[in-house]
Amino acid sequence: MESPIRMLDERTDQATRKMLEKVVERKQKFDRFKSWHLIAMWATVFISFLFFFYIYKSVMQPYSYSFASMFSAFVNQSVNFYLLVFSVCLYGLMNLLREKREKAEKEYHALRCEIIDKSKDLWKKEDEWKNRHTVFEMMKKNYDINLYHENK
Repeated sequence: MESPIRMLDERTDQATRKMLEKVVERKQKFDRFKSWHLIAMWATVFISFLFFFYIYKSVMQPYSYSFASMFSAFVNQSVNFYLLVFSVCLYGLMNLLREKREKAEKEYHALRCEIIDKSKDLWKKEDEWKNRHTVFEMMKKNYDINLYHENK
């Protein structure tokens, strides 16, 4: 099935359709990074909570009489090191995905604002200008992209 952008009538030229397709691609990229960041964030919280609970039960409670004995018990079990490294790596992944999400959001927002700014040039003719709302409504309905206002 064809994309609704490709099925637009002759009042929207090919260059405008290409810009609309690009803004949809950037929106999908942003949504993808947003969902992956959310998954990584909750996984980090959950794994960290389980790790600290495990450390509390296996190291802190039995050896609470001395810090040196707690440290010794923590270091003697290699699983603690692997869980710590896994938690730190998951935290790093979460931050990496946050940065990628922010970059994708900036790219998406910049292109969306560019389309809004150039709307007078993209729909030059009188009948194109009067019917651009159909394109804006289609973008809002199908892709949740607001082309009416620059603010998010």
